[in-house]
Amino acid sequence: MGQTAGVVSELCPCGFGLTYGECCGRFHRGEANAPTAVALMRSRYVAFVLNEVAYLRETWHPSSRPARLTLPRDRRWTGLDVLATSGGGIFDVEGTVEFAAHYRTGGRDGAQAERSRFVREDGRWFYVAAV
Repeated sequence: MGQTAGVVSELCPCGFGLTYGECCGRFHRGEANAPTAVALMRSRYVAFVLNEVAYLRETWHPSSRPARLTLPRDRRWTGLDVLATSGGGIFDVEGTVEFAAHYRTGGRDGAQAERSRFVREDGRWFYVAAV
């Protein structure tokens, strides 16, 4: 189960500048689908921050979705940098997003850098895999 209680009116961890409720929270609640690949990537980052495993699985493309997903309990996500995008717009069917997701674990800072591939099917974006 996620940890969204109490964060609805706080700034969204994705760094876009809106509150969680106005930003990624509406995607997590199923009120809307992310309109672009980068919006989906940001909402997936926030799902990692808030331990929203169900959302991560549901936005993972069925062709590459893991059977089980367990998030590390000792990792605290501290920030997101979107470095580059290609495609992934509202009229595209594919896109890539390069990012660095920063974290702290075991008293040490780290970052997960990735170039992710996304596809849009039936009007909905899905994460496919790192490329």
